[in-house]
Amino acid sequence: MAELKTRLTGASVPAFIKSLPDPVIRKDAAALSKMMSDATGAKAEMWGTTIVGFGRTPYVGSDKKENDWMTLGFAPRTSGLVIYMMGALARDPASLKKLGKAKLKGGCLHIKKLDAIDLPTLKKVLAAAYKARRVG
Repeated sequence: MAELKTRLTGASVPAFIKSLPDPVIRKDAAALSKMMSDATGAKAEMWGTTIVGFGRTPYVGSDKKENDWMTLGFAPRTSGLVIYMMGALARDPASLKKLGKAKLKGGCLHIKKLDAIDLPTLKKVLAAAYKARRVG
């Protein structure tokens, strides 16, 4: 059976964020990391080489083995930030509309710049998504 490609690593989240070449994405990634930590109460951890995750949620894969996966997370990309919320916004279209310039694709929220987003709404959505994943 295939091994998971994206695994929890011991890599430093601050070092990863500092290494991002684009200053806007670097600044936004640092701000989002703090926001997610505040919203979840969880410590930031590196998953693979490019994903910052918060919390751990068990799941059973197609191979019937139980694995851990981040409860929430984000990945800085050249086009902006991808936030992994496991479909939380699909259940809350009103909040998606209030967020501003963001796109929902496949359970992930795509943001070009944090300053184009309604940050209080994002904080609320992150906290609700984390709670929903931790409870159910």
